[in-house]
Amino acid sequence: QVQLVESGGGLVQAGGSLRLSCAASGRTFSRYAMGWFRQAPGKEREFVTGISWSGVSTVYAEIVKGRFTIRRDNAVNTVYLQMNSLKPEDTAVYYCAASERTVVPPRVKDYDYWGQGTQVTVSS
Repeated sequence: QVQLVESGGGLVQAGGSLRLSCAASGRTFSRYAMGWFRQAPGKEREFVTGISWSGVSTVYAEIVKGRFTIRRDNAVNTVYLQMNSLKPEDTAVYYCAASERTVVPPRVKDYDYWGQGTQVTVSS
């Protein structure tokens, strides 16, 4: 089992920045690919970005490329999501997730463990 706890969400004006953190506990964090997803009201959960177990490989959804950055620190069992140039359409609950797959998967069903989510609200 892996327990994931997100933090860092909040209210920010358009154009602003936030950094989300996801702290992991339980089984060896470094063996998992990690992903960030988000879900807006009335919409399906969507992939935002992911990072391989080593941190070498990253994948981004087109809508966040150039604005969001994912990184991980296996020494402290934490993955981060730096979000810059935020837009109102980035408003959602953001979830981190862990996958036992070797490569970074973009699908919800490929992730084995999920955090409880953190709310990000971007005002116009």
